[in-house]
Amino acid sequence: MAEKRDYYEVLGVQRNVSKDQIKDAYRKLAMQFHPDRNKSPQAEERFKEISEAYAVLSDDQKRQQYDTLGHSGFDQRYTSEDIFRGADFDSIFRDAGFGDIFRSFFGGGFGGERSNVGQDLAYDLEITLEEAAKGAEKEIEIPRTERCDICGGSGAAPGTSAKICPRCGGSGQVQNMRKSGFAMYVQVAACPTCKGKGKLIQTPCSNCHGSGRVRKRRKITVKVPMGIDEGNQLRLRGEGEMAANDGEPGDLYVIVHVKPDPQFLREGDDLWHVAMITYPQAALGAEITVPTFEGPTIVKVQPGTQVGEVITLKGKGMPRFRAYGRGDIIVRIGISVPEKLTSQQRTLLEELAKEFNSEVQKSHKFHF
Repeated sequence: MAEKRDYYEVLGVQRNVSKDQIKDAYRKLAMQFHPDRNKSPQAEERFKEISEAYAVLSDDQKRQQYDTLGHSGFDQRYTSEDIFRGADFDSIFRDAGFGDIFRSFFGGGFGGERSNVGQDLAYDLEITLEEAAKGAEKEIEIPRTERCDICGGSGAAPGTSAKICPRCGGSGQVQNMRKSGFAMYVQVAACPTCKGKGKLIQTPCSNCHGSGRVRKRRKITVKVPMGIDEGNQLRLRGEGEMAANDGEPGDLYVIVHVKPDPQFLREGDDLWHVAMITYPQAALGAEITVPTFEGPTIVKVQPGTQVGEVITLKGKGMPRFRAYGRGDIIVRIGISVPEKLTSQQRTLLEELAKEFNSEVQKSHKFHF
């Protein structure tokens, strides 16, 4: 196993920097190596490395122990789960358009524990390339569980109230003791009397039947940021399923899919466009019109332009997602050959062909 690098070296900071400077350094590197943006094979491991360094150095106690003990002593005291527990990743990636990949990378147990939280939801949203370039607001409709409007989530009929469960005292949990030899085991389970709710409802709400939740279809406006790409996720906090027992709602993850565009092929932040011109335009030069998302642009084709040559329109491509600047539009030149000719066109081309053949014979020398 490779030896771990120094956490300060990983983040590229000095040992005496402030917590805010550590956070800024991590945010910059995380945006660079986040696997939703960086598809290189090394990005995922690099992202894990900088996230671990941030989790330690952003915590005063862990940082002090790391400074004192170094990697060897620190790793003996902390498991991977301990390292990430309580680290503030959420505020850094809030509204950044990235999914919650930390749990799949590190196995959970950090970033603050969310108890009694509803299930997260996912929604696939299809947009055009122009909407990805300019940004958009899209209204979506999702089915989800929400708090009952009639009882306010209590589960009890209006005018009545729920009683604290006498068995669990309102905790919703009971402990069962079991002895095995000299060892004593404690098992925690949902209270069978209130079924984990912590309260007993005498008269259930007729609308939600005592659950405190109902199923609804909800319309939500999604703000699509400029430069978003295929597969990027938008996290809408609190727009997921409502939790049981009047807990917090989960989140909604909107997964963006970009439709193929008839005029452009996207490569990162650059857009490729094929411009078909005639042979006279390629030989003599011409001004042609090229589409952009800001409107048509006039582009000059130089005399003698060959098939496959490119013309680059700087800064006319896609906006960089969650960053400054834009990519380019790269125009590739193609020659349009007519399938049918008029008699006059054929005569003119035959005369031109004779001229070209004559020029070739004069300039070409054979070597055997």
